[in-house]
Amino acid sequence: MSRSDIRITSVKTIDLRFPTSRESIGSDAVNKDPDYSAAYCILETNAGLEGHGLTFTLGRGTELCVLAMDYLSRYLVDKSLDEITANFAAFSRTLTEDSQFRWLGPEKGVIHMAAGGLINAVWDLYAKAERKPLWLLLAELEPEQIVSAIDFRYIDDVLHPAETLEVLRGRKTEQKQRIADLRENGYPAYTTSVGWYGFSDEKIIRLCHEALAEGWTNFKLKVGGDPKDDLRRGRLVRQEIGWENHLMVDANQKWGVDEAIERTLELAELKPWWMEEPTNPDDILGHARIRREVRPIRIATGEHCQNKVVFKQLLQAEAIDVCQIDCCRVAGVNENLAILLMAQKFGVPVCPHAGGVGLCEQVQHLSGFDYLSVSATMQDRVIEYVGHLHEHFVTPVSVRNGRYYLPETPGYSIEIKPESLATYAFPNGDYWKANLVQEDAASVR
Repeated sequence: MSRSDIRITSVKTIDLRFPTSRESIGSDAVNKDPDYSAAYCILETNAGLEGHGLTFTLGRGTELCVLAMDYLSRYLVDKSLDEITANFAAFSRTLTEDSQFRWLGPEKGVIHMAAGGLINAVWDLYAKAERKPLWLLLAELEPEQIVSAIDFRYIDDVLHPAETLEVLRGRKTEQKQRIADLRENGYPAYTTSVGWYGFSDEKIIRLCHEALAEGWTNFKLKVGGDPKDDLRRGRLVRQEIGWENHLMVDANQKWGVDEAIERTLELAELKPWWMEEPTNPDDILGHARIRREVRPIRIATGEHCQNKVVFKQLLQAEAIDVCQIDCCRVAGVNENLAILLMAQKFGVPVCPHAGGVGLCEQVQHLSGFDYLSVSATMQDRVIEYVGHLHEHFVTPVSVRNGRYYLPETPGYSIEIKPESLATYAFPNGDYWKANLVQEDAASVR
C-alpha cells in the first residue's frame, strides 16, 4: 500500500508511568524521585500499520502532555501519510503554530513536547510503511526531502536551505561504505549507570568492574551534591576505570554561574571529558562564561533546551563544546534534523541524551543519520546509554562492547509492548490499581 493510501483514522493516547522512584535505580542532584514516564501515542490507520510516539516525563505532569497530545491529534486524523510527509515542515508547523494553543509556548514546554511525540509517531509510521529502520530511511532520503522536513524559520540566519542541500549532497559520497561500517562496528556509547546518586561505594566499584568487563570505555558520574563528596566519588570512579578511559560529570542544572565555575574547577583533577548541564539550560551567556573560565574542560548541554533557537544561540555564542540533543523535548525528528545540521556548521559534536523511557531506542537513529548524512564522522561522538526499562520495548536497543548496534526492524524502535502499556497505564493499569494509586494520592496531599 502506498503512502497516499495509508490514512490515519484515530490517535490513542496513554499516560504511562513506571514506578522507578520506588526502585534503587539511582538519581541525580536535582531529579531526586523520578518515576520514569511517558505521554504515549498510537496512530491507528486503515492499513493495519501503527505509528508509535512518546515524550519522556518524570511522573506528575505527564497528564498535561497527554492532554496536549489529545488536542493536537486533531491535525492528524483523516490525513494520509503522503499528505504529511510530502511537506513535513509545513505539517510540523501546523502542530506548533495553532494560533491560540501556541500562546502556552510558543515552541517550548508541554505543548512542544506533545508535538514532538506526535511527530515522532508519524516518522515511526513512515519508516514502517517504507519497511526500513528510521536511521536508514533518513539516510536514503534525497537531500531535497530532508530539507523539506526542516522548518528554517528563526534559524535561516545561520542555516540556509541552499547550504543544507550542499552539505547533504556532499555526504552522499561514500555513504554506502559508512552504512556498512555502522552495521559492522556500531556507534560508540557511554554509560551513566555506574555513577548515580544513592549508590554505595561498594555498588559503584562493582558497577565499574562490570562495565569494564563488558567493554565500556566512557563513563558518567552525577555531581552537584556536597563538594567534598562529589570529588571523593569522582576519585573512586577514576581509581576503578583508570585514566585511559573517559569520565564525564553531570550537574543536572544544579548551580548558578559562579558556583558552576567554582565547582567545575574543583573537579578538574578528575580530567573530565566534559561538564554537563552546569547551570540553567536557558542561560546562554552563562554557559558561554562558564566555558571560557573552565577551559580546557568542555561544556555540554542540550537535553533540556526548548527548541532550535536556543541551540542556535548556544552555538553562536560559543557556549558549548558538546551538543546534547533529546529525541522528544524539541518537536521531534524534524527539529532535531535542523539541530544536527547547525551543530555540524559550527563544528560542535552531537552526543545525544538518552536517559529515560525509550530515549536510547530513539536517539540511536538520529546519531546514525548524523554519521551517515551530516557529520560523516564518529570522532568525539558518543550516545548515552542507561540500562533501564528496555525490556518493555518491542525492539530494545542492542549494546555490545560499549557500542550501539542499530536495529534493522522497520520503524523508530519506539513501540512499547501491549502488556507493558496495559500494566503501567496511569492510573488504571494493573500495577497502579494494585499497588500505588492510594500511595501516590497521599504523597500529593
